[in-house]
Amino acid sequence: MAKHIFVTGGVVSSLGKGLTCASIGMLLEQRGLRVRLQKFDPYINVDPGTMSPYQHGEVYVLDDGAETDLDLGHYERFTHVPLTRDCNYTTGKIYLSVIQKEREGRYYEGKTVQVIPHVTDEIKDAIHRLATDDVDVVITEIGGTVGDIEGLPFLEAIRQFAIDVGRENCLYIHLTLVPYLKAAAELKTKPTQHSVGALRQIGIQPDVLICRTEHPIPADEKDKIALFCNVDRKAVIEERDRQFSIYEVPLSLVNHGLDEILVKRLHLKADPLELTEWRDMVERIKNPKHELRIAVVGKYMKHRDAYKSVYEALDHAGISNHARVLVVRVEAEEVESRGAEAMLGGMDGILVPGGFGMRGIGGKIEAIRFARTHNIPYFGICLGMQCAVIEFARDVLGLEDANSTEFDQTTEHPVIWLMPAQQSVRERGGTMRLGAWPCVLATEGFARSAYGVDQINERHRHRYEFNNAYRRDFEDNGLIATGTSPDGEIVEIVELNDHPWFVAVQFHPEFQSKPTKAHPLFREFVAASLRHRTDGRPGTGVELEARSVASQG
Repeated sequence: MAKHIFVTGGVVSSLGKGLTCASIGMLLEQRGLRVRLQKFDPYINVDPGTMSPYQHGEVYVLDDGAETDLDLGHYERFTHVPLTRDCNYTTGKIYLSVIQKEREGRYYEGKTVQVIPHVTDEIKDAIHRLATDDVDVVITEIGGTVGDIEGLPFLEAIRQFAIDVGRENCLYIHLTLVPYLKAAAELKTKPTQHSVGALRQIGIQPDVLICRTEHPIPADEKDKIALFCNVDRKAVIEERDRQFSIYEVPLSLVNHGLDEILVKRLHLKADPLELTEWRDMVERIKNPKHELRIAVVGKYMKHRDAYKSVYEALDHAGISNHARVLVVRVEAEEVESRGAEAMLGGMDGILVPGGFGMRGIGGKIEAIRFARTHNIPYFGICLGMQCAVIEFARDVLGLEDANSTEFDQTTEHPVIWLMPAQQSVRERGGTMRLGAWPCVLATEGFARSAYGVDQINERHRHRYEFNNAYRRDFEDNGLIATGTSPDGEIVEIVELNDHPWFVAVQFHPEFQSKPTKAHPLFREFVAASLRHRTDGRPGTGVELEARSVASQG
């Protein structure tokens, strides 16, 4: 029987439950255990696919096309756990399934459908789906904060789950906050006590407390937490904010003996812990040989998590190149108002990520023109590719009206247009071209050199594509399609053949990058940016991030 670890959060949101789950998954994997990870989100949307990045952060896409919470990105970056649509459930997804069963009329045998037992049973079924015979441990993260009304069905379900499978097969971890009051110059444990009290009122007694804090927790304060929360003293684990990188979190948990606590409490047969590769990676982050500045020109820059996987992939590429990547976050609209030179002068590389809608497109196009004409390494992702095509059509091919039909349905030159499969789609949720699709690479080019193989599989999330009616004109003038779908109909990658490094892709390579194995395109983009780097560069009017992006978890 698979063992189960449930992770809840208290006091405030954004404490890092996703990072904690990912770190635990990595540690158990490194001890030879077969792990699965999943997250329950309390919001009523069926998935995050229709939500604004300002509301939710990025939408993380899996191989099977599921649009999921960004915490699943942490799961994949830290572990080798296979993730599917069964790894992320929302309240909306749970209730949709219950309502569909009720409408069919054959599941509930005429009974009144209620939160208990029908909704909670649906939640428990979702947990059981991951607990297959080839799994040792299932880690389930409960989104939100204890005390939120939205999360009550999930908490009730995991309370019942221990009764169903046996308390010896379940372990509850509660992530909480121990704040430091500067005026009093002391840490306060009362919020943690109240949070655990709320959890115990629901019927869940945590086995482990992970206490987020900015300052060390004295031994007597740990004793107080253990006493009032009814938790073993050794299971009160301090988790201080990381100075350098989120990738230090697993090492911190090991230093406090968390992996041993989990193995012993769940009676797991585990191998000795092996973290040599991970420790070497963290040392590279702490002691880089180089430093460079990459401008990310986007339209959701006010929300740090809107491009979370892009920032992480850049940092992975920096690790691979022994470099610290300093990200300059540039609002595309400011490029329009202040000019590309003022905003991007002195950058070592320029990246334009994905997005939707017309706002900021002019600034993205200006940024791409600046990179192309000043021989600055450029990397375009999804919308960043489409904007590169529009810019080239206007400035090189002389098609002044060139545009995407997403922005102008009457354009004379629709160099980017709606995919045929999308033309009859009316609903917006889960209807884009999603998930992993194959791409055949040309025998030469930056992409082929980076990947070193004939065919790749990359994850997509888009409705619009390159218009093949213009393909010959583009290639005759130097913008080459170096990656296509196997039938040659969908252009996946374009490159400039007379540029130091200019690659734009329709897919999202950031979703398949890891700190111990940087994505090939990000790795080569950062390498090209290092080659471009010069001393004595002109300054920039853009605020510079103080640390590498991985330190901002």
